[in-house]
Amino acid sequence: MKENPKEDDSASSSVQRAFAILRALAATQAKGGRITHIAKATGLTQATTHRLLQSLVAEHVVEQDASTKLYRLSIDFFALAAQAGNSMDLRALCRPSMLRLCASLGDTIFLLVRSGFDAVCLDRSEGPFPIRSFTGDIGGRVALGMGQGSLAILAFLPESEREEVIRYNLPRMREYGVYDEVYLRTEIERVRQTGYAGRNTGLLDGMAGVGVPVLDREGRAVAALSVGTISSRLSPDRLPTVVELLKREATAIGAQLNPFDSTLRRPAQSLAPTGSA
Repeated sequence: MKENPKEDDSASSSVQRAFAILRALAATQAKGGRITHIAKATGLTQATTHRLLQSLVAEHVVEQDASTKLYRLSIDFFALAAQAGNSMDLRALCRPSMLRLCASLGDTIFLLVRSGFDAVCLDRSEGPFPIRSFTGDIGGRVALGMGQGSLAILAFLPESEREEVIRYNLPRMREYGVYDEVYLRTEIERVRQTGYAGRNTGLLDGMAGVGVPVLDREGRAVAALSVGTISSRLSPDRLPTVVELLKREATAIGAQLNPFDSTLRRPAQSLAPTGSA
C-alpha cells in the first residue's frame, strides 16, 4: 500500500508537539503546569495543547491533579525512563578521558567515587613520575574530604549529606594533625567557588594534586577526576592549564551520565570480584 506523505508529516508533527509538551512539563514538574502556561511555553494553541495532553494522560505518561487541574509527568513516565536506562560502567565511560589527560599532562590521573563516608579510587592511569597518593592503587580508600579529588566530591554533595559527612569525618581527619572544622569548611567553600581543589596541604611531602568534580545534571558530584604529581610540576603558571583540561573532561563525562542508572548510587561495587572463586 502506498504511504500518504501528508499522514507521515502529520504524525511526525504530532510527535514533535507531544515531546515539546513533555519538556515543558519537566520544567514545571515541582509545581505542575496549567494548559495556558504549557501552551505559551510550547507555542501551541490551547486547543492543541489540551488534545495532546489528553492523549498523554491516556498513555499514562502525564497525570492531572483532580483538585488543582495541574498537569505533571507521571510516575509511569519515570518508571519507563528507568527501565530504558542500561546500566553503565563508570570506569569504561571515564577511561578515554583519563587516557587523554594522562597523555596531555604527563601525570597520573585518578578517578574517585564516593562510598559512604569514604572516597574510593575506581581507576588510575599511570604517569611517568613516581608519586604517592592518599588512596594508593585502585580500590584504595580514604575519608571523604582527604585529598583533592575526595574534597571535590565532598564539596558538591547535597548540603544535608555534606554536613553529615563533615560531622562523621572530622575526627578521622584530625588524626593527620592539620584539619579542623574551620579549615575544612573554608576549603569546601573555596572548591565550590572555583570548581576545583588544588591546594597543597603538605601531608604528602613533595606531592601535589588537583581535583575536579564530575557532576550530574542536578549539579551533584558523582565522581572526581584528579591529577597526582610532584610539587614542582604544579606551579602557579601550570595550574590553570591543568584545571582547564580536568574541567573539560569532567563536563564531557557529566553530559553522558544517565540519571536513571542505578549503578551510579554504588559505583565502587564495580571493584568487587564477580563470580565464584
